[in-house]
Amino acid sequence: MPYVISLLDKGPVAPKGTAAEALQTSIAFAKAAERLGYHRLWLAEHHGVPQRASSAPDIRAAHLLAVTKRIRIGTGGVLLQHYSPYKGAEVFGTLAPGRVDLGIGKAPGGMLHGTRAPQSEHGTRRDFVTKLQELTHFLRGTLPADHPLNGALVQPQGVVQRFLLGASSDSAALAARLGWGFTYAGHHDGNPGAISCAFAAFGGKPSLALAAIIAPTRAEAEAQGADHCILKVTLADGTKVNLPGEEAAAEFARQSGGQSYRVKARKPSVLTGASADVRAELDVLHQRLGVPEFILDLAVADPVARLNVIELLAEAGLAIRPSSISPMTRLPRSSATARFWLGSARSIRPFSPTRWPRSNARSSS
Repeated sequence: MPYVISLLDKGPVAPKGTAAEALQTSIAFAKAAERLGYHRLWLAEHHGVPQRASSAPDIRAAHLLAVTKRIRIGTGGVLLQHYSPYKGAEVFGTLAPGRVDLGIGKAPGGMLHGTRAPQSEHGTRRDFVTKLQELTHFLRGTLPADHPLNGALVQPQGVVQRFLLGASSDSAALAARLGWGFTYAGHHDGNPGAISCAFAAFGGKPSLALAAIIAPTRAEAEAQGADHCILKVTLADGTKVNLPGEEAAAEFARQSGGQSYRVKARKPSVLTGASADVRAELDVLHQRLGVPEFILDLAVADPVARLNVIELLAEAGLAIRPSSISPMTRLPRSSATARFWLGSARSIRPFSPTRWPRSNARSSS
């Protein structure tokens, strides 16, 4: 296959489920993704969103690195506006050298109070470009001599793959200028023209993140996606944000001081169909844009369904080496078997640094 498939895990909380259960599902999801041959697994960051258990992607990455051996694990992405660049470099220098990815995002990532809270004790807020430049210097050990933090040592100085996530030509150009990889956030903005412009601005071959609704048949997938929409919310002060539904829109307005607001529903660009249909669409995108890697955001929260979907994709050949996985280790599509893997994940003891497996912490791809 001329391209590779990776996965994005937003830590979705299932209907009637809990955030703790969602974190356990992430363990099963990572182990199954590795077993089936996916290239990498990225973890998103959201704050104050009840439907997401994804507020600390670096901590989740550490846990998943400890329970896997080959698959690349990373963030998609750490929202840099909430963090010190120095601390970011330290954290990712510490994680599994050779197998960890640092994906950086610009958005605030969540509800209003949830995205303000991480910065509630910060001093003067700095612009994103300045912080990304500083993070780049810390990761490379190239902080200029006249920088006020020159001499601050990042220890350990780990090897990470770096990616900037964005949905604009400006973000693509910034990634190219600073020597970062670039992932176009097509799961947020799948406009073909915008994608082409960003790819041209980057000048290399960026990866492409896409949302997908996949089922055993196209009809089932289309039924699942029939009500899938995003609300573009505009507050009275001009603030704009994309939210998943009316309840979230009302809560965002409440947190903004009770402002009036208007909403506009739009159907996002989502790959929808059976696994063979999705593969055909990815083949077309690869031929048109030369995409070397697709990162799929699976629009399903049910834990059994999530595991079944990545099995369907692997059976369609959308994994690095599905042929090397013996029938005994493949993940059948039965609910009973999927629940077995979920049960295995729940039997894992909570993470503790004193139990970190040395072989996993030092393994490389």
